[in-house]
Amino acid sequence: MPSPSPSRPDIVLIGAGVMSATLAALLKELDPSMSMVAFETLDGCGQESSRAWNNAGTGHAGNCELNYTPRRADGSIDISKALDVNTEFDISRQLWAHWIRQGRITDPGTFIQPCPHISLVWGAEDVAFLRARFDALSSHHCFDGMEYSEDPAVIAQWAPLTMAERDDTIPVAATRILSGTDVNYGALTAALVQSLQTSDTFQVFYRHKVTGLVRTPDGDWAVTAKDMETGKQTTTITRFVFIGAGGAALPLLQKSGIPEAAHYAGFPVSGLWLQCTDPTITQHHHAKVYGKAAVGSPPMSVPHLDTRVIDGKSCLLFGPYAGFSTKFLKSGSWTDYFRSLTPRNIIPAITAAQKNLSLVRYLLGEVLQSDRKRFQSLLNFYPGAKQAQWTKVVAGQRVQIIKPEKGQRGVLKFGTELVCNEDRSLAAVLGASPGASIAASIAVQIVEKCFAAHLTEAAWLPELRRIFPSYGMDLKANADACRASRRTTAEALKIHCN
Repeated sequence: MPSPSPSRPDIVLIGAGVMSATLAALLKELDPSMSMVAFETLDGCGQESSRAWNNAGTGHAGNCELNYTPRRADGSIDISKALDVNTEFDISRQLWAHWIRQGRITDPGTFIQPCPHISLVWGAEDVAFLRARFDALSSHHCFDGMEYSEDPAVIAQWAPLTMAERDDTIPVAATRILSGTDVNYGALTAALVQSLQTSDTFQVFYRHKVTGLVRTPDGDWAVTAKDMETGKQTTTITRFVFIGAGGAALPLLQKSGIPEAAHYAGFPVSGLWLQCTDPTITQHHHAKVYGKAAVGSPPMSVPHLDTRVIDGKSCLLFGPYAGFSTKFLKSGSWTDYFRSLTPRNIIPAITAAQKNLSLVRYLLGEVLQSDRKRFQSLLNFYPGAKQAQWTKVVAGQRVQIIKPEKGQRGVLKFGTELVCNEDRSLAAVLGASPGASIAASIAVQIVEKCFAAHLTEAAWLPELRRIFPSYGMDLKANADACRASRRTTAEALKIHCN
């Protein structure tokens, strides 16, 4: 592999996952002459959080994730987060559809499949919650087509495995949206990087770990990367850096020394899946079925029984079972968490831990859970499951944000956040879910914040409107634009639900 180019690329990307690949491909659409260099620690792209077995692949759209629709104090349902996530996924769909039409991605079936999204609950209290949630969501055009049922026979048609052998004395309810999707973000990343590499102004260097990130006297960035095979270090000078390195984004952001990163800390969460590849089982379930998270558990551990299509084969995943690890990446070091603590973020980290002791206890309990206890959780979703048909798979590592608010007090945030420095020469993505599903929305935000000078009629604005037909519109408010967007992207992506 050649050494990094001594010339000054316009952009350095740290990490070769779906976030970096999406931003790079979008910027190439807006300015094909833009030069880019990407550094990736692993030996291929999309191998960490973007990889299919590490990622839920839901195509998060707020359809079935109950944690996005909490009850307010007055008992009503707050759908604002679900609407945000729902329409952010529309941005991803528009960008992917554009790439299909342009030929950057040749076959949408390699990374996206139609897959109904279902919410399933049982017990009188949760049934009442789901009914109220359905009333709130189904009245909005963004959730057109949502169905609701408390009839076990109807739900059995939607998701047969979930109802067979279920106790019929316990009330049950479900919602369904047929237009949901299953997304393989690892395959999407590979397709984008392969396309980018056809340009002589894009280079990706695998097995290169970024060890230094400092500002030069003239305001550029000096990015030092170590070749993990030879030990050789090379410094690349650039005017813009994007950190899209998953859990490793926080330590890299700290290396930059920007004041905006000073008080951020991270809370790593690990996990496990149960996996079934037996075709006699998988053929009876085609849906993503989400339930309610256990009290005290993190939202990202919401249990779900998922159809996944990976390398053309259908399988089932159940989980994730949350756990605690001090690693920031699945391929990281046990010292990651401790090395991320600094004099400026230690207080936010401690106060967040104090406020979330029940969460810490929950995660430790999950770590110590026996295989038999884990299997009992699956039986809540699939009462007829047989333990011998399921194997364990280690999920990807996630690092939740601990953000200072009201002085030094740290608040644990569950979500995805974009951090930029004051002069917009560096941007980083922190956090987890909805993560990959809103990669396109994150890329657009970076364009708007960090490349604002190009957003003119004489420069990038016409192309942005061509790529994103709804650019400048609020799909939450404009029902006609929302429906038109979904109709045309479904056509391009071949994700019709009928």
